Amino acid sequence: MIILDLASTLSGRSYRRPNRKFDLLKSIRNWIDRFEIKDIPTAKFICRWIPASCPFERDITLFGRKLFHIPPLCHINPLYQELSLLRFRAEIFLAADSN
Repeated sequence: MIILDLASTLSGRSYRRPNRKFDLLKSIRNWIDRFEIKDIPTAKFICRWIPASCPFERDITLFGRKLFHIPPLCHINPLYQELSLLRFRAEIFLAADSN
């Protein structure tokens, strides 16, 4: 390693080690994107467990007056886009199967 650093210093080029970090989120995203929906019970399960809209969005009211609004927090989820696309693919599967 010292020889590589010395050689790269003398040649004027910087040597970088290849980045071989394991990215867990990227692996999960790829798995969700490649997940194939093959049967109706799986599609129904996905549609039941992944909500169509953010369940955390709320209007806080007191005596009929709106005090404040809690915005949708689902966009903070790093897997939000992949999960909503998975639900959409499940809905398309169920719609195509009903025809």
